[in-house]
Amino acid sequence: MERKIIETFIRHLKFQGDLPLGDDAGAIKIGGEWLVATNDMLVRATDVPDIMTPEQVGFKVVTMNVSDLAAMGAKPLGFLFSLGVPQDFDLKHLERIARGIARASAFYSIPVLSADTNEACDLIIDGIALGKAERLLLRSNAKPGDLVCVTGDIGRALAGLKVYFENLEVETRVRKVLYEKLLEPKARIKEGQVLSRYANSSIDISDGMSKELHLIAEMSNVKIVIDSERLPIRREVLEVAEILALDPIEIALASGEEFELLFTIPENHLDKIGFDFTVIGKVERGKGVYLKHKGKVEKMPILGWEHFQHFQPKA
Repeated sequence: MERKIIETFIRHLKFQGDLPLGDDAGAIKIGGEWLVATNDMLVRATDVPDIMTPEQVGFKVVTMNVSDLAAMGAKPLGFLFSLGVPQDFDLKHLERIARGIARASAFYSIPVLSADTNEACDLIIDGIALGKAERLLLRSNAKPGDLVCVTGDIGRALAGLKVYFENLEVETRVRKVLYEKLLEPKARIKEGQVLSRYANSSIDISDGMSKELHLIAEMSNVKIVIDSERLPIRREVLEVAEILALDPIEIALASGEEFELLFTIPENHLDKIGFDFTVIGKVERGKGVYLKHKGKVEKMPILGWEHFQHFQPKA
C-alpha cells in the first residue's frame, strides 16, 4: 500500500528539480554544492513503543531525518519540525520531547531553525532536515564489481521489539543491548560524509535491509548477491532467534529503523574508509537480489517494514 501511494503521487508530481524523486532525500544544485532536503514523520501509534521515553521520542525524530542526510553523504545544516498534539496531551510529556530534540540537535550539530504546532488526533512530529554535499550518494548508482557493505550490526531493533511485545524472559545484558538499538538508534552522519567521496551508492536501513537492497538493485538496474555468513549479527539477536525458533538471518534482513548505512563501493577504495564496516556481498550484472546461504544461491525475499501492513511476510 505504501509503495502504491508513493507511485501514485510521483506520477502526478512533475519533476522540476535537479535530482529525480526516489532517493533518501531531494537535492538542488546551488553553485558547486548540493542543498539536500528530506522530511520524515513520526506518529506515536506506529513509531513509538510504550517503553520509549519522551526524550527518546524527541531524539528519534531528529535521527530519522538526519539519517537520510547521511545516506546522501550530506553535512547537516538545519532541522525544522511541525508538531501535531491531541487537545488533552500532557504538557510535561511535551517538555521532555523538547529536551530530546535539543539533545539530538547538539549530538548531530544540527540547529533547529523553525517549528510549528497544531491540534491533531495523535502525537505527530513531522521533521525536515537540510544539509549540503559536494557529491551525492544515490540509490541508482551501484556499479557491477562494487562490494556491498554495511555499517554497524543489524537485527537488534527487531529482536528488541520481539522481546518487548512477546514479553520474553532474557538476561538483563541481552535486553540492554537490544533496547539500545530499538530505543536510541544513532544516524551515521560522519560515515556518510566519508562515503560521499568514495562510495557509488548508499541507502539507510529504515525499512529493513532486504527492502533497501531491492531498492538499490531496482534503481541501479543491477544484481546484488549477499553472503548470509557475512551479515553482522550480534549474539544477542541469535539468542532471541533461538528462543523464538526463528531464523536470525530473517530477523537481520527484516529489522527496520536500524539507521545503519548500506553502501556499494569499488574494492580499490576500501582502504580509504576510516571507520568500521562489513563487506557482505557484491554487485553483479543482471537483476534482482540473491542470498547465498549454505552453498545455495536463492532469490532474497522482500522482508521489512511496510506502512499499512507493518512487517511484510515472505514474498
